[in-house]
Amino acid sequence: MGDRSSIIDNGRHYRNEFPDFSIKSAASIIDVDKHELQDNFKEKLSEQTKNLIQKLEKNKIKWHTIDDQSIYTGLSGIAMMFDHYGKYFDDPTYISKAAEMVHSCVSKLNSRRQVTFLIGSAGPLSLGAVLYDNIDKEESRAMILKLKSLSDYVLEENEYLPDELLYGRAGYLFCLLFVNKNITPSPFDDSLIKQVVQSILKSGKVYSTQNSCKSPLMYVWHDTEYLGGAHGLGGILYLLLQAREYLTESELKNEIEPSLKFLQKLKFPSGNFPSSLGKESDKLIHWCHGAPSMTMLFSLAYKIYGNEDYRQTAVECGEVIWNRGLIKKGCGICHGVAGNAYTFLNLYQETKDVKYLYRACKFAEWCFDHEAHQIKNPDRPFSLFEGLAGTIYFLIDLQKPLLAKFPGFTL
Repeated sequence: MGDRSSIIDNGRHYRNEFPDFSIKSAASIIDVDKHELQDNFKEKLSEQTKNLIQKLEKNKIKWHTIDDQSIYTGLSGIAMMFDHYGKYFDDPTYISKAAEMVHSCVSKLNSRRQVTFLIGSAGPLSLGAVLYDNIDKEESRAMILKLKSLSDYVLEENEYLPDELLYGRAGYLFCLLFVNKNITPSPFDDSLIKQVVQSILKSGKVYSTQNSCKSPLMYVWHDTEYLGGAHGLGGILYLLLQAREYLTESELKNEIEPSLKFLQKLKFPSGNFPSSLGKESDKLIHWCHGAPSMTMLFSLAYKIYGNEDYRQTAVECGEVIWNRGLIKKGCGICHGVAGNAYTFLNLYQETKDVKYLYRACKFAEWCFDHEAHQIKNPDRPFSLFEGLAGTIYFLIDLQKPLLAKFPGFTL
């Protein structure tokens, strides 16, 4: 690919010099007729994945700080990737290693106010419950009970708990849905999930009314009305839509959809979205802030509501990410190239257009040489959301593109 370090467009991303999809440009990567990765590229992808995991393991001493057990930047996130890797490559060593790591994290949890999958105690408990369901059902059950006990704090009316994904109620909702999806019979009653959903809806309606918002639902975090996947309206709506079986038809029609349309109108002409209300800067192309998480939201909205405009919004998000998604911050999944590439996997799943599978593969090639393509090292360079573990997670997902799911966001 050559050295692209001097090819910077706006100071935030590299100029994308990959040829866009054509039968010729994709020939060595995709069998267009079969909609499959070519064997040679799949072998290269597998080899690169194994090389990067060896690099990760050689740097074990640098994985985490002693007080970070989180999925986002801590040991649990690396464990989640190891489990993913072990299952894909049919290597029980990594599956066992993941379970041991999560058990260690769970034993060190001490906060009942960190209630989300990505940042809080609820994440290791959720992952542990699922992993131990196949190992030790009593241990799994103990984790489920601890996870359920956190609901008391989630359902309280208090000003300290937001509603967003990373630190708030939507992050707890993900935990409940994640565990129920992966354990049979489902451990959590519908009534609990409905209570969490109603708490999120109520909070959004109250804030919107008090602040005369044009959207029926609006949320605030640190005095800012964020819109993106990690902290804002977009991420909350995405979780609510994934929990749509717990919503009424009236809520879907009169609260969720008008909020979607409000958000859709904020899209920049480029296809990107502002990070918060009133922000006119079209700069951030991250999963946490900007188009990548919006792709997933509007793809799902199209499936539910059948509005072609939602599908078109998702496609426009994909275009701006192809043009400006090779960002300088590196190859992580929260604010990096691997996270941006999930846009193309999502669009491939929804459209079956191999153009998007090709684009995901080109972003993967960029990630093969991840160290050359970041200007500043992340604080947690080996973690799931900021560093190498997330890059590896994406490369594993690319090898089964129709099954790929953005961790901690898509069920």
